[in-house]
Amino acid sequence: MGKNDLISGSIWDEYSNEVVNRMNSPQHQGEITEERAAELNAKLIIADFGAESCGDAVRLYWAVDESNDKILESKFKSFGCGTAIASSDVMAELCVGKTVDEAVKITNIDVEKALRDEPDTPAVPPQKMHCSVMAYDVIKKAAGEYKGVDMESFETEVIICECARTTLGTIQETIRLNDLKTVEEITDYTKAAAFCKSCIKPGGHEEKEMYLVDILADTRREMEEEKMAAAADASVAGELTFDKMTLVQRIKAIDEVLDADIRPMLAMDGGNMEIIDIKENIPHYDLYIRYLGACSGCASGSGGTLYAIESVLRQKIDENLRVLPI
Repeated sequence: MGKNDLISGSIWDEYSNEVVNRMNSPQHQGEITEERAAELNAKLIIADFGAESCGDAVRLYWAVDESNDKILESKFKSFGCGTAIASSDVMAELCVGKTVDEAVKITNIDVEKALRDEPDTPAVPPQKMHCSVMAYDVIKKAAGEYKGVDMESFETEVIICECARTTLGTIQETIRLNDLKTVEEITDYTKAAAFCKSCIKPGGHEEKEMYLVDILADTRREMEEEKMAAAADASVAGELTFDKMTLVQRIKAIDEVLDADIRPMLAMDGGNMEIIDIKENIPHYDLYIRYLGACSGCASGSGGTLYAIESVLRQKIDENLRVLPI
């Protein structure tokens, strides 16, 4: 059955052919019985998970070899829409042959990408991304059943955007490092809110404990407070030296020098550069950069250009700076 046999219109065009094929002919739908598990000399695990936002539910069956924790067979039953069926089918397939610990590392992003026809084209429309989230969550539920622990124990960080698996720490750090001022900028940098958008503010299809609008406001307020505190400290003790700066202050100080003395030079040849990270390697500070545009792949990027960048930064920032292109 093709797309036009089920739904007509532009919305259906947002679904990949792989999604359509999986929802019409799932390869791993069914159940694993106690008898089948015994044949495999495996432990039978049955886990249920439901999505409150849409009423869909999925049941996951695993046959696990307890001698090595490997998942020998994986089946599912889905009570929901076609996208839930397709996502659950891929999820079950990805589990086969992995250990339980490896399966827990499968994310909803892995499931959605496995359903794509083209690497850069989403498999489902944004409002259906929650179906792959449900597939991810039922894996955690099954792993918890096998290990005798709560499924929440597998989450080590606070997830703000379930669709993109974007953590609170990532969002806060990205706001600080890039001086972000809008939710749209957060989405551009992190993919948070790029799908169902429930994490932006109250009123979406799924209620959240924290929303991007509040995280942005709180982080911006903290940044301003830190800026004022730093200014006050500087007025008393003189300008901060590089070794006393925070990571954000170091990046900002280096960026100011790059904007004034380096980037105009690179732009003349159609190039640019960006800061990737700063790591302390006492007595040195290793500045990792990436060349952009015409500078990318240029032979002088590891020779004369690199020497010029490093010389300026050592003179104006800190004599122990080392510049490492990646």
